[in-house]
Amino acid sequence: MAAVTSTSPEMTYRMGVRLGQLLQPGDFVGLVGELGAGKTHFVRGVAEGAGVPSDVVASPTYSIVTTYPGRIPLHHADLYRLEDHDELYATGFFDLLDGEGAVLVEWLDKVPSAAPREYLRITLSPVDEVTRELEVEPVGERAAALAAAWLAG
Repeated sequence: MAAVTSTSPEMTYRMGVRLGQLLQPGDFVGLVGELGAGKTHFVRGVAEGAGVPSDVVASPTYSIVTTYPGRIPLHHADLYRLEDHDELYATGFFDLLDGEGAVLVEWLDKVPSAAPREYLRITLSPVDEVTRELEVEPVGERAAALAAAWLAG
């Protein structure tokens, strides 16, 4: 596990861009953090890095999952409104784990079983109005390589 500090919303966004540039089909990134922690802002950066215009990215709280075309398909899920695995299953979410695109999940802690065997978990914690601590926890070889490349950049 590693931790990195973002000192501004712009830095959080740029960190997302760097991660998005590294994503490959099959990658899964789970985001955890309270409301206002910067998850969707980070996702917008990831989307830009993956070749998706960041202005089309919104938190899919009501649609649960949105897919954006880019360098690779980017599946963005928001689990805030879900109660359990069965509700998530009913959305067709697990069909997106076919490896054709990368998956970004906000509120992974609401339905932890949404994560595959290997994934990158990033917890965003507010320190003050603009500073965020990002705790990076890779699970599996690909996630560890992705985290190492991202944090080295």
